[in-house]
Amino acid sequence: MKKKNKIMFFLITILAGFMLAIQFNTTHQENNLADDTSDLWELRQQYLSEKELETYFHQQIRQSEDKIAQYETERHNRNGQVLQDTLNELKKEAGLKEISGPGIILSITPAYEYITPGQSKVYISPDVLRKLINELNMYGAKAISIADQRIISTTTIRNIQGETKVDGYPLRKFPLEIKIIANDHETVKKLYNQMQISTVPDDFFIDNLKVSISEPQEEIIIPAYSSSVSVNHMQTVKEERK
Repeated sequence: MKKKNKIMFFLITILAGFMLAIQFNTTHQENNLADDTSDLWELRQQYLSEKELETYFHQQIRQSEDKIAQYETERHNRNGQVLQDTLNELKKEAGLKEISGPGIILSITPAYEYITPGQSKVYISPDVLRKLINELNMYGAKAISIADQRIISTTTIRNIQGETKVDGYPLRKFPLEIKIIANDHETVKKLYNQMQISTVPDDFFIDNLKVSISEPQEEIIIPAYSSSVSVNHMQTVKEERK
């Protein structure tokens, strides 16, 4: 009887182990199936994202091609007018064209009440002028002229034989007008207010010069740069053959 019970216990143990093994294998297969499904879903989502990105790039390329075609058509129909307009705009930005707009005018005059008899002629410091121009540019000046001499990026202001000159033009006559133009009326007001508290007029006063600042004006005309523009360190680029 005991032997029979042992046999039964042994058989039950084997059966239980077999059932556990089947259950474990089934669970493992289900987990693998779930993992495979998850991987497939991720791949599908990635594929869809890539397709959307590809579609977007195709749209951007088509829009760019349309703009190029439109530009070429317009240039052909207008006989190069587009290029001429672009050239004129570049010349205006470089100071090679007359410009007008809202602005202010600074007038510099000798402070005769502080000039003693026998004193040498009034001298305008090039350093103070450069400081003034830097300050005006800092607060939004679009175009500047000194004694109707347009100031551009290559302008030189220096002392030559005891006389201050702007691109070789001597500053001798008074009152000396400095015209400033800005992009809009708001910027002009900002320029006007900054000049009211600027220390630059004090620097001029040290040299016995007074600076008066006009109220913002609706339109000021600044002439084009009159001297020739020298271009250094540039060379012609040869077009590559196709």
